[in-house]
Amino acid sequence: MLIIVDYQMGNLGSIHNMLRRIGAKAAVSAQSEHILAADGLILPGVGAFDQGMKSLQAHGLLPVLEEAVLGRGKPVLGICLGMQLLTRRSQEGSLPGLGWIAADCQRFCFGLEQCQLKIPHMGWNATQPAGGHPLFAGLEEAAFYFVHSFHAVCDDPADVLAYSEHGYRFAAAIGRGRVMGTQFHPEKSHKYGMRLLQNFVEMI
Repeated sequence: MLIIVDYQMGNLGSIHNMLRRIGAKAAVSAQSEHILAADGLILPGVGAFDQGMKSLQAHGLLPVLEEAVLGRGKPVLGICLGMQLLTRRSQEGSLPGLGWIAADCQRFCFGLEQCQLKIPHMGWNATQPAGGHPLFAGLEEAAFYFVHSFHAVCDDPADVLAYSEHGYRFAAAIGRGRVMGTQFHPEKSHKYGMRLLQNFVEMI
C-alpha cells in the first residue's frame, strides 16, 4: 500500500487518481500508523518552502516521516515542493528542510541575454535521464509538466536523476538510495507521468 502524505499542501486527488489508473493500491493519510505501515510514500506539495515545513511540523509528521524513511528504509517520492523539502534548505525560506538529500534549492537566475525567460518556469518541458535510474525506465524521450521558481542543486551530480532546461540545465529529478523526488508534476504529465509512477511502484 502506498500512502500519499496529507499535510494540506498538494494535489492529493490527482495523484491518487493516477495511481488507481495504474492499478496501485494507495490511500491519502496523515496518520502515523498508516505511514509507518506503508510499503512506500509519496510526499506531494504545492506552495512555499517554509510553509511546507511548518505544515509537516504542525501535523506531527516530521518524526514519523524520519522513522519511516530513515529508520525503516521505506521508499519515498517527493513531488514539486515535496521534492524541494527533501533537501537541506531553500533560498525561498529560512527553515531547514528534511535534509535527506545533500542539496539546496535556489531560484532561477538568468543572464541578461536570457532575461526574457519567465519565472515561474511553467508548462511542458523535455527531460533527459541521467545515469539510467529505474525511476526513468522507458522515459528516455519524455516531457513533463512543471510549475516552479526554485530548483535543487545537488552537492553530488550522481544524485541528479534527470535534467531539464530553462535558461540553463537544472535538476528535474533528484534521488539518493530510496529517497527520490521530481520537480515536475507526474500527475499532470499524462502518459509520461503515469509511466514514472508505475516505475516507482515497481521499485517498492
